[in-house]
Amino acid sequence: MNASIAVQVLPKVSGNEETVRLVDAVIAYIRSFGLSMEVGPFETTVEGDYDTLMEIVKGCPKVCAQAGAPGVMTYVKINYVPGGVLTMEEKTAPHRKEAVE
Repeated sequence: MNASIAVQVLPKVSGNEETVRLVDAVIAYIRSFGLSMEVGPFETTVEGDYDTLMEIVKGCPKVCAQAGAPGVMTYVKINYVPGGVLTMEEKTAPHRKEAVE
C-alpha cells in the first residue's frame, strides 16, 4: 500500500435527503473496490495502490452525476509514499481509546 486518499464529494443539490442519497451512491462505488476505507462525517478515507486510488478519484464525481447530481464539487487529499504509507489504524489508534474520566 503506497497511498491513501481522503475524498469529499459535494453534490450541487438542495435538501439533506438528496445530498445523502447522492453521497451514499459515491460511498457504495468506493466500497466496491474492496479496499480499506473509513467513512467520516466530512470525507471518506481510502488506502491502497496509488493507481487504483486515482481511478476512484476520477470516478467519484462521475458516479455522483450519474446518480442525479447536476454538478459536483470534489475535494481530494492524496498521500503518496512509494515505500508505503502509515495506515489509518496507525495514525488514529492512539486517539480512539476511551477518554479517561
